[in-house]
Amino acid sequence: MFDEIATKLEAWGVFPVAVLETAAQAERLGEALLEAGLPCVEVTFRTGAAGEAIARLSKTFSDLLVGAGTVLTVDQARQARDLGARFVVSPGFDSAVVDYCMHCGLAVFPGVVTPSEMLQVLSRGLRVAKFFPAEAAGGVGFLKAVAGPLRDLRFIPTGGISPANLSDYLALPNVLACAGTWIANRKDLAEGNTEKIMRQAAEALSVAASARQKRGGTTHA
Repeated sequence: MFDEIATKLEAWGVFPVAVLETAAQAERLGEALLEAGLPCVEVTFRTGAAGEAIARLSKTFSDLLVGAGTVLTVDQARQARDLGARFVVSPGFDSAVVDYCMHCGLAVFPGVVTPSEMLQVLSRGLRVAKFFPAEAAGGVGFLKAVAGPLRDLRFIPTGGISPANLSDYLALPNVLACAGTWIANRKDLAEGNTEKIMRQAAEALSVAASARQKRGGTTHA
């Protein structure tokens, strides 16, 4: 399960992080992403609507890879799994959350920002972690610095990622994919601006494809 999802994320190179204020926004978002050719979304547990939104997306769109973000506890990880999420993302490394997900076969991407946390990820047998908050924590320069000693670990940078720096991150061999809220931001979701979301998703995919081509198309998943 983990390798399958990691391979898909790497193939796309980018995916949206969505903060849904109402579950009703879910269907429009799912349709927009599928139409744009980016069938993946991380729905964060930052609002009360997150659970129902994950359930709606999972049940309505069989071709959409739905993940749960901002997962802070085992209870949230269990809820995400029960609602149909196929992967879990956390802003930090919590051993209980990681162990639960691994035990039940749910792909998990714990957040890291220090080499010590990265070693904890590797000690669990994981090879991909969320790098958060990416820009505030040193960005591209930091990831270049840890690439040597931590050559077995790859990252999903999140936090401050935008069209302006997306290609810089994706040019790094130790970056699996990038994630961010700009593709489907709160304002566009609230206004039902699906055309803009589709356009931003398509543009992100184009940048990712170009960066992958410049890197030589090498994959490591």
